[in-house]
Amino acid sequence: MPQHLIAPPIRTERLLLRAYRRDDFHHLVEIYQTERSRYIGGPLAEMQVWQGFMNTIGHWPIMGFGAWAIELAATGACIGEVAITRPPEFPETELGWVLFGAHEGHGYALEAATAALSFARALALPSLVSYVDPDNHRSARLAQRLGAVHDPAAATPNGDPCLVFRYAAA
Repeated sequence: MPQHLIAPPIRTERLLLRAYRRDDFHHLVEIYQTERSRYIGGPLAEMQVWQGFMNTIGHWPIMGFGAWAIELAATGACIGEVAITRPPEFPETELGWVLFGAHEGHGYALEAATAALSFARALALPSLVSYVDPDNHRSARLAQRLGAVHDPAAATPNGDPCLVFRYAAA
């Protein structure tokens, strides 16, 4: 039985990982209409983004994990997403992240993903991976900084080409 119906808040030094709100949706629509979205399955139409948004939120009551909005504690600005998800096409549970706008390069993704990884490890999941586009070198480096190891033999979502980075159990 899942322990959380919505994303529990997690505070880090500079961030608040919190449940998504309706007004966060436009940030996702914006990023999925940029060239950067090629690393996360985009570009996508607004309805496709809505379905993904609802999917990650809906993970909480069913799976006991899902997505958090990443908020800057100092300003309240929503700057990205970090998520633990396992939609049907994923062979394993994934730790994923995306930052909005000009928020890359400040260590926010590492800080948020470290907190989410700690949460995931407390769940004692049978496995945890990050699926990374082969051209997304920044995300590959981040997965490695988090302690993940490239697993070339791992299955990928829908058999799509991606790198699978595996996290050791807690």
